[in-house]
This record gives sequence, C-alpha cells and structure tokens, in this order.
Amino acid sequence: MAVHPTDAVHAAATPQRQAVFPRGARFDDGWLTALGGVAAADLAARFDTPLYVLDADELVGRIRAFRAAFDGWEVAYASKALCVTGVLQLAVAEGLSIDVASAGELATAQRAGVPAARLILHGNNKSMAELELAADVGVGRVVVDSIDELDRLTRIVERRGHVFDVLLRVTPGVDTSTHAFIRTGHDDSKFGFTLSTGQAADAVARAAAAHGVRLLGLHCHLGSQLLTSDVYVRAAGIMTAFLAELGDVHGVQLQELNLGGGFGITYTDETPAAVVDHAQALRVAVDAGCRRYGLPSLRVTVEPGRSIVGPAGVTLYEVGTVKALEGGRTYVSVDGGMSDNLRPALYGARHTFAPAGPPRAGPTQRVEVVGKHCESGDFLGRDVAVPDDLRAGDLLAVAATGAYTHAMSSNYNRLPRPAMVLVGDGRAQLLVRRETIDDVLARDQVVTPEPYTR
Repeated sequence: MAVHPTDAVHAAATPQRQAVFPRGARFDDGWLTALGGVAAADLAARFDTPLYVLDADELVGRIRAFRAAFDGWEVAYASKALCVTGVLQLAVAEGLSIDVASAGELATAQRAGVPAARLILHGNNKSMAELELAADVGVGRVVVDSIDELDRLTRIVERRGHVFDVLLRVTPGVDTSTHAFIRTGHDDSKFGFTLSTGQAADAVARAAAAHGVRLLGLHCHLGSQLLTSDVYVRAAGIMTAFLAELGDVHGVQLQELNLGGGFGITYTDETPAAVVDHAQALRVAVDAGCRRYGLPSLRVTVEPGRSIVGPAGVTLYEVGTVKALEGGRTYVSVDGGMSDNLRPALYGARHTFAPAGPPRAGPTQRVEVVGKHCESGDFLGRDVAVPDDLRAGDLLAVAATGAYTHAMSSNYNRLPRPAMVLVGDGRAQLLVRRETIDDVLARDQVVTPEPYTR
C-alpha cells in the first residue's frame, strides 16, 4: 500500500475535514468516534450498516438559523431533499412550512401532522389525482407550472367548486454555475413559464381570469447547490420588475413572491455564503425592487432543503474488501454504494470521509471508495485519504449526506435500503427502519410461465 509521507499521521479527518461533519460529531486522532453522544461503533452494531445518521442538534440548529435570518418571511422546507415523517415533524414543530412535489410527499406531510395551510404543492407534471388530493387536503398554495395544469385545476373547480390559491412558476432567465442537471432558472428549462418570451405574462392573464383559481403571486427557483447570493439578487430584481409590469400593463396586482431555495453547503472545500448573508442580500434586493417599482409590501417565501438537512447527515458504511492493484489503485469496497448515495455517480459529487470507531494512529493511503453494485461507475469517493491499515470490518463515515441520498435511493441489485436514525443527547431514535428482502420482494407477482415458454 502506498503511504503518503506528507499526510498527517492522523488517519483521515483533519480539523478542516472534521468541520464538514455535524456539530454533534466527535473525533479522536482523526477518527469519528461518536455522533450526537452515541458511539459510532455502537450505532453500527445496533442498527447495522449502511446507516443514515441525522444529528438532531445540527438539524434543529440549521432550521432555527433560517428562521432567525429570514424573520418576517416564510421559510418552507423543500421536502424533496429528505422526506421522512420524523424530519417533517421536527420542521413543522420549529415553525417551518413544507413544500411537497408529489402525492407521496404530500401523504408524508399529512402523516407528520403538517397543517394544510402550511403546505405548498410543487411539480412540473402534477396529475389529476395529485391535484384532487390537494383539494381534499386543502393545500395552502399550488405552484402552477404549465397551462395543462391550469386547465386541470379549472376542471376540478367546475366539478367540485373548490377554490385553489396558486402561484405561477416563472423561469426568470438566470443561469447559474452549478451542475447542468440541477439548474432550473435558465430559459431552456422544463420548469415554469418563460419570462423572456412573454409566456409568463400570458399565463398570468389566463390564471387571473380562471374561475375558482385565486392567483396570489409568483414563484421562481434557480437551481441547487448555489454558493453565492448574486444570482438570488438578480432573480429578485427580475421578479419584482415583472410584478410591477403585471400591475402597470396587465392590471394584475399580486402580493406574494416565492424565491425558491438552492442554498449551497460544504461537501469538501466549498465556501458557501452564510445563511445570514443570503438573507441580508435578498432583503435588500426585494426591498429595493419594491421601492423602485412602487410595489406594496410582499409576502416573501424561501424554500431551503439541502441547506437544512444536508450537513446534518452522516452515512456509516462497513468496509468489506481492500484490493490493492499491482502498480495501480487501491479499491476499498463498502457495503452500500450508488443505491444509497447516487450523487457521486450521477453528478460527480464529492464528499468528505473519515474512519469511524475506536481510533488507531498511523499514516494514510489514497484509495478509491466504491460500492458493491455491478457498475464500474458505482463509486462514493475518488482519491480518498484513509488509514494505511484500513481493513475489512472497519467503518467509514461520509459527511453531508442528509440531502438527496435517501431521497434518491433504490433497490439496485435488489439491495434493501438502509435504516435512518436521529441522534442527540446520547440517544438514537429510529426514523426509518431498514428494508428487508421481504420488503424488496413484496410487490413481485408469481406468473405462470407455460403460455410464454412452449
């Protein structure tokens, strides 16, 4: 195994790397020893691995930071980042609204006891069934994404007499320097009504005239993992100008502006703007737009998701094999992979790693951390520093896995999905039980092969 003499004798997690882990993480000699007051080794022994772990102090602390920074504005948790009942219970208990994007997310919010008035329904292709469910529940606002959707709403109104409060999603034409798969504010997007072509103005006119549809305001969302405030400032300027145009030219006065989410976090060495800095920049931009165009005071909403749950999450894996190739790389295979964290394979996303459990001092080596799936693209980390004596049975911890891991998990190769626990004050509480093979097989039906095999 190749030892890097310039590396610290500590195993993997330098102080800089340790800072990426949640506030309840504890380290000894570079090893993650505990989360939320519970030993990492005990978590693995009790709940098995792979294991999603959420640090309660980090999660609640980040919710409160958003509430304080955006005081007076609505903060809606974007549940697509991590939609499980217990997390939504915590979010709503801390005063957040919840945005959902499917019948499943809406049902989860109902199970968590989220008041209907604090629900915002998103989605670029809401089915009639989903919109009917929104009417049944009395969802606070529906964010309309297309004329087809507007037509579906009016059909429900005609049949049931239900009145929908809606926002229109507008594509403001703001490009962002993030991965192409998570950009949503540029003109060529599947989401929303394009502003630059006049499509958005036409949609506003149709929505304002629609019977049983109460148009309250506009929504935009620029993308994900945005590290600076400048794109939000540009969007706020564009959106307030459009609100003014709607009043002056079209006679439509709107009172709500939802600026979406996408606030970035640190995965390795990124330096995202602080929540308070985002809030200050957005307040200044919205206030300036309102003054410039003579707009009334607006009800403003932001929708953080990743920036609330992402840093609170850690995934624990057990090492299964360490394979050193002659004159080549060393591959460390763990007991999960792309089925529980698709982001590295899908986006080329990077994460911070640390060995977990009782510490062992010693030098490090650089390895490829890979999963157990039948794909060469099934990797979790490239050129990762791990202990030189890392061996089968050791634990590896991956930081900042609270968002878009469980949410995008699968049963590829028929692997059951991991459990998820919430840790804090020395206790671990199960949020999601581990799937079993019976769960994986539960929807399969046995067929009679004879008609097809003669």
